[in-house]
Amino acid sequence: MKTLLHVGCGPAKKEQTTQGFNTSAWKELRLDINPDVQPDIIGTMTNMSAVEDASVDAIFSSHNIEHLYPHEVPVALKEFLRVLKPDGFLVITCPDLKSVAKLIVEDKLFDVAYVSPAGPIAPIDILYGHRPQLAKGNLYMAHRCGFTLNALAGSLQGSGFKSIACIARGAPFFDLWAIASKDEKMKTEMEAQVREHFPG
Repeated sequence: MKTLLHVGCGPAKKEQTTQGFNTSAWKELRLDINPDVQPDIIGTMTNMSAVEDASVDAIFSSHNIEHLYPHEVPVALKEFLRVLKPDGFLVITCPDLKSVAKLIVEDKLFDVAYVSPAGPIAPIDILYGHRPQLAKGNLYMAHRCGFTLNALAGSLQGSGFKSIACIARGAPFFDLWAIASKDEKMKTEMEAQVREHFPG
């Protein structure tokens, strides 16, 4: 059985990751900074010392890299590389600032961009963090950096990932998705992983 490290999991489980990970072939290991979500490991993206070197087959990171300060991003990505097996890979998704910026240019900072399970989301929430959660004192939800498609791909490449595939989904999703592997992958392998792990 392969091991999936679910980084910054929050309350989510394997079933809320990707179609490819939501099978019996994957054993989930949940890591989060917040003990209230009952992770298997309490830790941060920048310090995953409780996870051994080259010990996981894949990492799933959904909407948490934007919670880091810009100078912390390379530290976290190097941690991801450290814990991945030589043929391991990362699936990461985060907000797309380019598509959000279009709404801001149209002076729609506080207009509803889409409705999530947590309620209406405006561009200001995508930029800086979900306001209702922040108002409740959950400062883990604050956003401290952001990415466009090229910025995310460049950060992954600059941190040592060898093969990278990225997509940007505009409205109503306003997100980026990337798969990045620790080793060189053939184009056909990357295409297969894209089909398994990117949203349809």
